[in-house]
Amino acid sequence: MRNTEETDGFDGEASNTSMISGASSPYQPTTEPVHARNVLGGIRCDIEYLRSHFGILKIIEVALALISFICIETIMMCSPCGGIYFFEFVSCSAFVVTGVLLLIFSLNLHTKVPHINWNLTDLVNTVVSTFFFLLASIVLAAVNQSGAGADVKSVEGSRKSGAEIAAVVFGFLVTGVYAFNCYLAVRRWRRGDGQAGQLTSEYMRARTASRGEVEARPELQ
Repeated sequence: MRNTEETDGFDGEASNTSMISGASSPYQPTTEPVHARNVLGGIRCDIEYLRSHFGILKIIEVALALISFICIETIMMCSPCGGIYFFEFVSCSAFVVTGVLLLIFSLNLHTKVPHINWNLTDLVNTVVSTFFFLLASIVLAAVNQSGAGADVKSVEGSRKSGAEIAAVVFGFLVTGVYAFNCYLAVRRWRRGDGQAGQLTSEYMRARTASRGEVEARPELQ
């Protein structure tokens, strides 16, 4: 009889122990809704970014690139057309790429993909856009000057010259905005690189100190 009671008591204690250990176990079935773990569930408009220097510059860049593209698209006849096609490609590409980056940063989508260096990506985009917009504007200005002299007496020539002049003006404007954005992006990238280096040096110092403590205490080895 005593053995049975001891066995029952042991089973009860084991059951209670398993319940306690199960309650405190980290491997508990989650009751979190599936939609809460959705990557796109936390999308929100970042008003602070849109009010910052980078947000304002990107809005201006997208607007000027779109206006430049519209101006170059209004040209129905061209001779020669190489500079116009090049300016059209540059303005359209800059509008699309910068617009996508503006959407990513303003909706905080870059936080969903942290393994990409978004500051460096923005820097590369501004440098490339500055160079190609400057080159395309210079080429279009040279083409416009030669074409306007040949067709100065025709109505089509005057329309073409006016559209090309507008595209050149907006092209140089957006080049200046991209150049200023490039300057700010370089400063931000250098500042971020310095902070990363400082964190790395602090980590190495802490790791060296921990190794020294282990060597000083051989019983931990």
